[in-house]
Amino acid sequence: MEKKKTKKEIVQMLLRNNELDEKDEEELLDLLIDQPISIDVDKQEEAKMSFGDRVADKVSEIAGSWTFIGLFIFFLILWTIVNGVILKDNAVDPYPFILLNLVLSCIAAIQAPIIMMSQNRQAEKDSLRNQNDYRTDLKSELILEELHDKMELIIKNQKKIMKSLEEADDDNEKN
Repeated sequence: MEKKKTKKEIVQMLLRNNELDEKDEEELLDLLIDQPISIDVDKQEEAKMSFGDRVADKVSEIAGSWTFIGLFIFFLILWTIVNGVILKDNAVDPYPFILLNLVLSCIAAIQAPIIMMSQNRQAEKDSLRNQNDYRTDLKSELILEELHDKMELIIKNQKKIMKSLEEADDDNEKN
């Protein structure tokens, strides 16, 4: 019969597919088995955010909203009406609206990298969440397996006790 594996052996088997050196693997084993491993990714990321990161997130939040899109469409229509219809002869930016094109290009040139910075940080946060979920799931699996083993031992012991009681009962009936 095959020897029952310990928690450490199970974790080692699960981790063999990853590219971890022995020191990292040992630390992870200790972390998984002996300590709580859950972390609040949002709080951890928020603590190390710079001013630029906060600005990028705010710009992304605003620029990615329907309110911004609606206001921007309203601004474009207003610009076109004012410069193309109302101030037709004395327009600040007559048709074909070259100044408007320049403003839109500048906004897009600045807005795109800011939104990308925010998305990259969000991707890092998602990766941390996934790692945290994996570790938590692994620890939960190990704990459940340990509980299952203990339950089997309890049931086995209970059967032994029941058998002993039945035998004692049979002995009492014979006497």
